[in-house]
Amino acid sequence: MEKYCFHEMNDKYLDEVLQIYTHYVLHTSATFHARPLTRQEMRKLVFFDGEKYKTFVICADAGVCGYVLIAQHKNREAYDGTAEITVYLKPTCTGQGLGSMAISYIEEYAKRQKLHVLVATICGQNEASIRLFEKNGYSQCAHYKEVGQKFGQLLDVVAYQKIIN
Repeated sequence: MEKYCFHEMNDKYLDEVLQIYTHYVLHTSATFHARPLTRQEMRKLVFFDGEKYKTFVICADAGVCGYVLIAQHKNREAYDGTAEITVYLKPTCTGQGLGSMAISYIEEYAKRQKLHVLVATICGQNEASIRLFEKNGYSQCAHYKEVGQKFGQLLDVVAYQKIIN
């Protein structure tokens, strides 16, 4: 079994993380970005000020396998105990338990940051991500109908949450 490790996001991983994200932009509705991002745009998605919100790159012997992050849920003090969780894996690294490992890792980090709730926002068509979060104890808390548009389709968005602290 391959050994995985997590490293805090830094510039040396940016191109590989951008490459992973670009795959999902171009080929899936996992993200509602409609065109590939520039390095600078990607930077804004994965680098944060302070310690509370972070991105971690998932690595193995073969290199970067994906990344997981927690980001601010809403820019209001009332939401300071809530964060959004995001996981993206290289397509060749899915189905191996790595998604669950990434969720577990970021939940432990979030607990140390005194976060109370994590929310995953998922395209309603993304059955693999829905199964992943359900398997890891997240429950559906919202369903927004036809709020996104990509590939000529109106898409639903579902939100899953887990109380971690």
